[in-house]
Parts: sequence; C-alpha cells; structure tokens
Amino acid sequence: MALHWNYEELPWDQLDHAKVDPDLVPLIKAAALVEFNADDYTAYLCNVFHDDPEFQEVAHGWAVEEVQHGRALGKWAELVDPGFRFDRAVERFRAGYKVPIDLDASVRGSRTGEMIARCMVETGTSSYYAAIGDSTDEPVLKLICKNIAADELRHFKIFYTYTKKYLELEQLNKFQRLKVALSRIGESEDDELAYAYFAANAAEGESYVHKTYNQAYMRRAYGRYRPKHVDRAVAMVFKACGLKPHTRFYSVAARGAWWLIESRARRLAKVA
Repeated sequence: MALHWNYEELPWDQLDHAKVDPDLVPLIKAAALVEFNADDYTAYLCNVFHDDPEFQEVAHGWAVEEVQHGRALGKWAELVDPGFRFDRAVERFRAGYKVPIDLDASVRGSRTGEMIARCMVETGTSSYYAAIGDSTDEPVLKLICKNIAADELRHFKIFYTYTKKYLELEQLNKFQRLKVALSRIGESEDDELAYAYFAANAAEGESYVHKTYNQAYMRRAYGRYRPKHVDRAVAMVFKACGLKPHTRFYSVAARGAWWLIESRARRLAKVA
C-alpha cells in the first residue's frame, strides 16, 4: 500500500498557534498513541490470517499508514505543547495497554467477523477525523485530519473487500454480521482510548482510573460530531453488515445514533 501523503512534507511552517483549540489538544495526543500502535494489531491480524499471504501484505501496508497518522498527530501535539514528548507517551501507553497479539484465531469467532470489526474501526476513525477536522480552524491540523479521514475511508473499502471474500466461505447472515458490528462499536469505550488519554495527558505519578479518563476523552470527543458525520458512519455500518443504506431503517438508525451522541455529550458536559 503506497503512502498517499508524507507527514514530513506537510506545511508545518503554516501552523497557526492562535487558532489552536486547547480543549482539542488532549484528544490529538491520545489519538496519536492509538494510531501509532498499529504494528501490534498487524501482528494479531497476521496470526489470524496466517494462511492468507495476500491479506498479510495488505495488513502490513495498512500499518505503515496508521503509524504515519500517529507520527503526524504526535508532531503536531509537540509543536503546540512543547512540554509533550510523543516518544515518552508511547512508552507509557505500551507499558500499560497490551494488544493480545499471540492469538491464532479471531476474537470475533470467524474471519468474516474479524473483517467486519476492522470495517467498524475504520468507520469510526474516518468519521472521527472528519469531525475533528471540521471543528478546528488550525490549518495544519485540519489538513492532517483530512488526510487521515481519507486514508481511513480507503482502509474501510479494503477491509470490506476481504469481508466479502470470507463471507463467501463462512456465510454469516446479516444478523450475525450486525451483532459483530455492534459489539465492536461498543468496545469504543474500553481501555484503549481511555488509557491512551491517560498516557498522553496525565501527570507522572497519577494512577489510571478507567471511568475518569474515559469520561475526559468522551467529553471532548462527542461534542465534535455533527449529524453529517454520524449519518456517514451509519451508512458505512449498514454497508459492512449487508444492509441497505438510505432506507427507512437507516434513517431511524441514523437519528437514533445522533440522539445518543448528542445526549451523551450533554451529560458529560454537566460533569466536567
């Protein structure tokens, strides 16, 4: 997978400190750690798809782009906060959060399920970076988010192609596919993002408390979304599960998803 852009060639000299949103900086620091950790997921995927060298090559190419996302976000964070050390934050994150890379079968119960889970991750990240990019006026971060969102959309299409390949072999029905998708979406509030937020932002010596750092992350993240970001995400979920987008069911699901996000954002704002 050839890189579509190079983070070293971004217009770093155009970074406008006056347009940096301080409430956004902690999110970018955390996101940088998660993106940069893609090599561990690649090791896991290559174990699960040990007899599919074609997909293994794709997975390695995917990781290269994901790692670049982390480097770009990490560099931006260091430039806007000279006290932030990306490499140190990566060490702290990896010391406390481990991806189970030594498994030889998918935790999703099937290879099709694994591909659907990967589609959900790309759905979430593509929508997330689109939302972040739309919410900032800082030109360099806006460009980084635009580039990452485009990469993640391409990644979704790649994983969706392999979803169809394994679906022909394993014949998961739509209900089974939707169950995997919803399960993976529900994991967005597990330890990965919360611990990344902690590792990137907590002072040395502070203890990790999942609820505290999960709420801190979500409070800042949920308010960035707008209905258009949620609509696109729901359409991608429907596609991965074999459901038709732009139907009455889709409209209900999109409205429901937006209501959940908006309601959660309001509740978290009250406890800040």
